[in-house]
Amino acid sequence: MSLLDIHDLTLDLPNGVRLLHGIALAVAPGETVGLVGESGSGKSLTARAVLGLLPDRASVGGSVTVEGRSPLRPGADRQGIRRHDAAMVFQDPRAGINPMRTIGDHVTEALRLCEGWPRDAALARAAELLEAVRLPAPAEHLAQHPHELSGGMLQRVMIAGALSASPKLLVCDEPTTALDVTTQAEIVQVLRELCARTGMGMLFITHDLNLAGSLCDRLVVMKDGAVVEEGPAAQVLTAPTAEYTRRLVAATPRLSGAVDVPAAATAEPQLAVAGVGKTYRRRGRADVAAVADAALVIPRGGALAVVGESGSGKSTLARMIVGLEQPDAGEIRIGGRAMTGVPRTRAERLERAKSVQMVFQDPYLSLDPRIPAGRAIEDVLRLHTGRTGGAARERAVELLTAVGLSEEHLSARPRTLSGGQRQRVAIARALAVEPELLVMDEATSALDVSVQAQVLDLVAGIRREQGLTLLFISHDLAVVRRVCADTIVMRRGRIVEAGPTEQLLGSPQHEYTRLLIDSVPVPVI
Repeated sequence: MSLLDIHDLTLDLPNGVRLLHGIALAVAPGETVGLVGESGSGKSLTARAVLGLLPDRASVGGSVTVEGRSPLRPGADRQGIRRHDAAMVFQDPRAGINPMRTIGDHVTEALRLCEGWPRDAALARAAELLEAVRLPAPAEHLAQHPHELSGGMLQRVMIAGALSASPKLLVCDEPTTALDVTTQAEIVQVLRELCARTGMGMLFITHDLNLAGSLCDRLVVMKDGAVVEEGPAAQVLTAPTAEYTRRLVAATPRLSGAVDVPAAATAEPQLAVAGVGKTYRRRGRADVAAVADAALVIPRGGALAVVGESGSGKSTLARMIVGLEQPDAGEIRIGGRAMTGVPRTRAERLERAKSVQMVFQDPYLSLDPRIPAGRAIEDVLRLHTGRTGGAARERAVELLTAVGLSEEHLSARPRTLSGGQRQRVAIARALAVEPELLVMDEATSALDVSVQAQVLDLVAGIRREQGLTLLFISHDLAVVRRVCADTIVMRRGRIVEAGPTEQLLGSPQHEYTRLLIDSVPVPVI
């Protein structure tokens, strides 16, 4: 008997729109099934149905059973499934953890309320779970609040909380999107060990086909709310039968094979960083040297990648280059102009914005929730290019289309868009300024492989046509190889290795670089 059995599942909204079309899949005890597909394919809806988390007033057909009980029926069955049989790890940890409560409260809640554990015993178990997901100093984190932890650390807390009740089935919705490759490798190893030791089954949603192939026994490929292909992971990845699956596999970046990276337009430096450092002073605690003696040069039209784990100083360096943080030491020059101090006048602010734009990692925080996507882009065009009215709207449609959206998204507010769609709007808005330097901070980590390929092709095209200079921050080495001719590796605030990307990936000199490369998931074929 299957641990999870979904048969002919359909889901209709109150307006009659059907989102799921006869979904069928099963997960056996100890088995990991990967659910892959692009944003809007119905992956998350299918996964949420396992715990009865459905849209309001939606009409559901077919059946879903977990250990023989249905989460689609309210009452004891659904409550029992959520308490003992199945748990879910959501994609965005900040949306899934109460910001007003401590980490200890979050991880111990199920143990105290559902299992009746005493508080001290529950906290001891919570510390064990945080250690199991490789969170440093777990006992210290129990008293902290979510805002004190990075996104990657919070995702590990989310996983620990889901595991607290020892579920028979774990549903993971893009659980490693926010994690760097070494942390991802550690989490995946933890999940593998749990499945092998306890017989826990896992439904694993991801847009990373390399990760799916390295972790999952079987793959189920979804498109437009329907299953288009399923089978053993190795078979689906090496001999896909559906045209859609073949496109996904072709769009997946690899650490080997031919790549076409645009060359720098000139040898003249567009960005020069010399001796830059940033130390954060903390009252009653040791100072943190976020960046120490950083130096780099990007020629005009070139592309440089910065890789490293969470906490390595990548984002702090990027924020100093953009002007969101002021360095304690060193010099930053863009286009030969020294970027010193905070712009005071409107003209200075516009000049800074024109010289450098940044696409942030978190699409939830980079857009005003009150402003539709089209207006967000049109406002930038009016301010920086002088386009107004129909011309601004036409250019906004061009930019949205270029990043994989359409004219219908002009009126969409951020809350109605998926995380990947929000990130595409943020990229389009940054490109609307036509900056000399574009800083992308994990800007493609939330995108599907096909949309990611489309965005990277777009950026490559702009680099060829306009000489755009790119600083690309990422934990995905395969994407870095596709985008950047040169790479620097950061660890604990310092640059530990730098050089041509192909040389650095093919013959790494520093042990930390070798660790990063060894942590990249490789499909078991």
